[in-house]
Amino acid sequence: MSENIVLSPLLAIYLAFIQLIPMIRLSNIQLPLDHDADAIENAILSLLNISAEKLVRFTVFRRGYDARKKTNIFLIYTIDVETTCDQALLSQFADHQQVKVAPDLDYHPVAQAPATLTERPIVIGFGPCGLLAALVLAQMGYKPIVLERGKEVRERTKDTFGFWRKKILNTESNVQFGEGGAGTFSDGKLYSQVKDPKQYSRKVLNEFVAAGAPDEILYVSKPHIGTFKLVAMVEKMRAQIIELGGEIRFSCRVDDLHIENGQITGVTLADGEKLYSKHIAIAIGHSARDTFEMLHNKGVYIEAKPFSVGFRIEHEQSAIDKARFGPNAGNEILGAADYKLVHHCKNGRSVYSFCMCPGGTVVAATSEEHRVVTNGMSQYSRNERNANSAIVVGIDPSDYPGGPLAGIEFQRKLESLAYELGGSNYDAPAQTVGAFLRDETPEKLGTVEPSFKPGIKLTNLADALPDFCIEAIREAIPAFNRKIKGFAFDDALLTGVETRTSAPINIKRDNDSLESINTKGLYPAGEGAGYAGGIMSAAIDGIKIAEAMALNINSKAAH
Repeated sequence: MSENIVLSPLLAIYLAFIQLIPMIRLSNIQLPLDHDADAIENAILSLLNISAEKLVRFTVFRRGYDARKKTNIFLIYTIDVETTCDQALLSQFADHQQVKVAPDLDYHPVAQAPATLTERPIVIGFGPCGLLAALVLAQMGYKPIVLERGKEVRERTKDTFGFWRKKILNTESNVQFGEGGAGTFSDGKLYSQVKDPKQYSRKVLNEFVAAGAPDEILYVSKPHIGTFKLVAMVEKMRAQIIELGGEIRFSCRVDDLHIENGQITGVTLADGEKLYSKHIAIAIGHSARDTFEMLHNKGVYIEAKPFSVGFRIEHEQSAIDKARFGPNAGNEILGAADYKLVHHCKNGRSVYSFCMCPGGTVVAATSEEHRVVTNGMSQYSRNERNANSAIVVGIDPSDYPGGPLAGIEFQRKLESLAYELGGSNYDAPAQTVGAFLRDETPEKLGTVEPSFKPGIKLTNLADALPDFCIEAIREAIPAFNRKIKGFAFDDALLTGVETRTSAPINIKRDNDSLESINTKGLYPAGEGAGYAGGIMSAAIDGIKIAEAMALNINSKAAH
């Protein structure tokens, strides 16, 4: 509509009125994997028992699949529908489980920066949590200052690939530190199991699409992006924050907090510069161990929390596709198959798959010298030869007694041991699954080629983790084989160690204000604070933190 068109009062009222009419959401629409183009519309008309003339438009909100029967895989749709008789249909189908009012998916800002804003909020960390926190603050007019210890994403990518290829580690610019956070070098998964009544996830997805992500992330049940697409998206979102008045500083590590009478007042950077603010979000990710130590030393309340440790397992992706999809393996809609597994062991431990990367690679993810850490990564295409996943064992603070930061030392000990087992040159220790289950040191690789860079060294991984972890994983792999045929394949490969599944700490915050329970104005956020686990949940937490900061700023400005 042209900007020069002036709406009549009656037309303006009508347009406002029709926007208030709810759309209808249809759920659990089941269609064949190879259905034709008209099948969705026909299913809508059939379920609602209306003619085509009454259907105004429809949008696929979500598309998933049911692959429990490999020979009869079908698609499952959730569809938002607008008709000429929405209210009547909602009344008619009031008790029908498949027909409900579609929720409001639009994001509604909770505040707007006051014209007299004198203090800019600070966001420490520029991963998914810090990125969304800064973006939402900027969109509401608060002109945040972002402090990121690592480099901007393209320089960071060069440093990361340099480590993988040449074993040159930059401890401030790597898989863990830098623009985009640890999620940049991952599978780029954009789904989460967190409760999301306010539809924050839709806000995240819409921002990602606006920044260049594929439109399909808005409707596929397990959306993902992949590293190279994430790089360009992060740059566009950074540009929007700057355009809205925000400021982003790279290579700016926060080394001290200013706290007066339990109130945060500012920060000191590694170069000695001081910045002042009474509203600071700390979204530092799960690997900022030196910052965790600084926070603890400053008296910010921290608790030890459970996390998990284990190995990466690799199979040929074609084997996983066949095991999951049978004759439908290779179907374009289904794509590369994933899995999610859990086993409760006789010794009381739980073993589960984590961060499964279809058609991806196992990558070196350390951020500290003389330590080896593994992670998984996929590109958007997911067309690499192998599938990989972490197979990890849950542990809790009773396994590493010693105070709030004891989990960090537990992780470091395992990572240093992995460095030694791998040859003390950043190669990773590895073992075929068959040899692991038989407690043997393998002499050669089988058919599964390792994807880990820089490289691997075959050894006995029984020495890489505590005995209770080894016992649990040895019990779990055959159990997983009963769910996915071939999972315990002798030639499948284990690579160690996976220790950064989540932060080993929880920076406790108030449930209502989201401030630290003993440091006003400090907002613990995302994975590093213990409030998220993955790109989507971290981004959602960033939005919540931005809203809490904005409301607090406005409340203080009003007084």
